[in-house]
Amino acid sequence: MLKLLQHRYALSAKGAKDMMKAFISCIASNLVLMMPVGLLYELVSDIINKNDLSKRLTFYIIGSILCLLLIAITTSVQYKATFFATYIESGVRRISLAEKLRKLPLAFFGKKDLSDLTSTIMADCSTMETASSHWIPELVGSLISTLIVAIALFFFDWRMALATLWVLPISFAIVLLSAKVQYKLGKKHMLLKMDCADGIQECLETIRDLKANNAEKEYLNGLDKKIKDVEKHALVNELGNAVFVSSAQMILKLGIVTTALIGGVLLQDGSIDILTFFMYLLVVSRIYDPMQMSLQNLAAITSTKVQVDRMNEILEHPLQSGVMELCNNGYDITFKNVGFSYDDRETVLSNVSFTAKQGEVTALIGPSGGGKTTVSRLATRFWDITKGKITVGGMDISKIDPETLLSLYSIVFQDVTLFNNTIMENIRIGRKDATDKEVLQAARYAHCDEFVDKLPKGYNTMIGENGSELSGGERQRISIARAFLKDAPIILLDEATASLDVDNETLIQNSISKLIRNKTVMIIAHRMRTVASADKIVVLKDGVVAQQGSPDKLINEEGIYKNMVNLQLESNSWKMN
Repeated sequence: MLKLLQHRYALSAKGAKDMMKAFISCIASNLVLMMPVGLLYELVSDIINKNDLSKRLTFYIIGSILCLLLIAITTSVQYKATFFATYIESGVRRISLAEKLRKLPLAFFGKKDLSDLTSTIMADCSTMETASSHWIPELVGSLISTLIVAIALFFFDWRMALATLWVLPISFAIVLLSAKVQYKLGKKHMLLKMDCADGIQECLETIRDLKANNAEKEYLNGLDKKIKDVEKHALVNELGNAVFVSSAQMILKLGIVTTALIGGVLLQDGSIDILTFFMYLLVVSRIYDPMQMSLQNLAAITSTKVQVDRMNEILEHPLQSGVMELCNNGYDITFKNVGFSYDDRETVLSNVSFTAKQGEVTALIGPSGGGKTTVSRLATRFWDITKGKITVGGMDISKIDPETLLSLYSIVFQDVTLFNNTIMENIRIGRKDATDKEVLQAARYAHCDEFVDKLPKGYNTMIGENGSELSGGERQRISIARAFLKDAPIILLDEATASLDVDNETLIQNSISKLIRNKTVMIIAHRMRTVASADKIVVLKDGVVAQQGSPDKLINEEGIYKNMVNLQLESNSWKMN
């Protein structure tokens, strides 16, 4: 039962146990609320039978006080079991999603965008928070407590019980039969909302380019259409829900009619007494109101399957696993007949084999889309290969925990990611336990002083979201400083100096030459001057190794490398007429 709850509502183990407690508290609260009905039944019985009420006054006073106390206690317990526990579980759910995302392979993120994942963690979790605190426990509590009352009603008079309860299974069946329709409508609505969210995010991220190209009006017209599509489908969603729920509630009302009609006939025939008839009318008035709300809750719970599926897609996605201990002998990186594809259809790499030796610089070059960046990502196990084998010092990286493996790497990406924090803390990400002195030393190696000294608070200056206060070259130098600080035995540089001017590029390259001594270095570059001093060059084209060898060897061969060198020499002499 607990496992079922965990999967159906994307709960933690404790959350599933807390939901069971919420069920029990709701059942108890609903049953206690029926106690005044029993007290009222006794009072009416005494009145009809003309009993002396003064003799039972103490019973009614104590009974009333006891009902009030029990209602107060069960309501308090129910509130804590539903609301308080749900808020805690909502936090746990968000943390679990974020923690799972941290461990997922990058292949997963290739299928998802930022707005989609953000919506799952925030909006979907918020929907399930409402479901767990309002809809699910109240529905289960109402159903079970009604079932208990129904059984009791059959003991009094099975004919009146049937007249009262026949509408319940029919009403709930109507709502349950709408599940597929609700799921399809909900899924379509979610796709439209995600499309709209993507459009809004893209607009905010590209506003500069839209303004520069006078494309704002056209883009906003398209965004306006997406917003209206969401609005229109929200109405369709509500209508689809209302058709089934309203129909079920109308049928539920028929129970009052049948109870009155059948009761009147039986009362006239003398089959039941007036007190029994009164009791069933009283029960009908007490049962049907919460049942109407239960029908709405059932429809709402059915619609949450879309949100649950989105969360379970993250929570149940297989992780990259491996041992926590490294067993490498040295730091040579070897690719042996490696093949890879992102979606099992388009082959990105095919039969790639080469070795990047420790103490040497291995440069990956070639036309755009040839597979250079993919090779570097596979070397760090950001993705798992489709076939072949990648080793570091003879150690198969597919058998090593990804986070443990990454302790061997210092990486400088072409696209730098910075945080809305100080420059000091952005560099310290390279090694969280580094002292201020070590951070500053790494910053000097990356020639950060040149621009930091001009800032109002130096290294304690906040740099804005993703370093928005800095230039591309300044952001790149912070990224390089992180690599200096981490000082790992394997260095991966993906266009590390692409955002730098020629003077700064020369300075950084001199600093990098100190960083890479006795280490395994893989460089991805398009500028031939950047890789001219490499020990080995691997030329990738269309996902295969087209050439490999030293620069001197390849320059004397007819092939891609020689052609790229010649083209760049020609471009250097180009001038505007």
